[in-house]
Amino acid sequence: GPAVLLSLGPLALLLSAIGVWQAVRVPDVKTLEITVPGLPQAFDGYRVVQLTDLHASRLLNGAWMAAVAERTNALDPDLTVITGDIADGTPEARVADVRPLGELRARDGVLAIPGNHEYYADYRRWMIAYRALGLRMLENEHVRIERGDAALAVAGVTDRQAAAFGQAQPDLAAALEGIDPDIPVILLDHRPGNAGENAKAGVKLQLSGHTHGGQILGPHVLTQWANNGYVSGMYRVGDMQMYLSNGTGLWNGLAIRLGRPSEITLIVLRARR
Repeated sequence: GPAVLLSLGPLALLLSAIGVWQAVRVPDVKTLEITVPGLPQAFDGYRVVQLTDLHASRLLNGAWMAAVAERTNALDPDLTVITGDIADGTPEARVADVRPLGELRARDGVLAIPGNHEYYADYRRWMIAYRALGLRMLENEHVRIERGDAALAVAGVTDRQAAAFGQAQPDLAAALEGIDPDIPVILLDHRPGNAGENAKAGVKLQLSGHTHGGQILGPHVLTQWANNGYVSGMYRVGDMQMYLSNGTGLWNGLAIRLGRPSEITLIVLRARR
């Protein structure tokens, strides 16, 4: 009756308040260890910080981004990667909000890929802006990271949204071209849905975002259905492992999280003993 409805009103308000707070707070660090087959001993303990789905906006502004950058740098990363959806809006509108990304520091640099949101405003100028901040954008290419004689390859692909904007579509073959077959490959791919093909191509570890973990526990199953069954966390796909982050930020069009917390992800790579 009416009494139940009256008690549900404050509960709904409380849940939405918690949901918005969970959406906009600076994320906690989530730490995991991933054993990568074929990883040289020289890379045992290698620290990768993954940021994804930052979605710089009026909601998640420069102060928020600066706090994320500070928390990321405090993890003493060997490598920092950003797996797409860095900003929403034009480079002019968001310049102050993305500037703190230029403060990111890691021993082997900061690598990034575009997500679908990079294409909506002005893809070409966003790529220039990100590079000016010191982000190395991997558009269907890879970098080789060395520790003495040992090496690791980190490859990155573009997003299929490129097709609608006349930009380069994802090309895994191009991204992997020239990588020595005995060097383990970590792939940055914004969407998790291509995990099957990426595994067949010999990728050892895929890092993705895009789903925001579904944002809300329960309705997250819709997001899962839309992304080939992938929504949050670790997956084994053939001989490949995939880590799918819940996202560091989120799109301001749906600024609520419940039971799917945002994260700054510290991944410690382990070599098989």
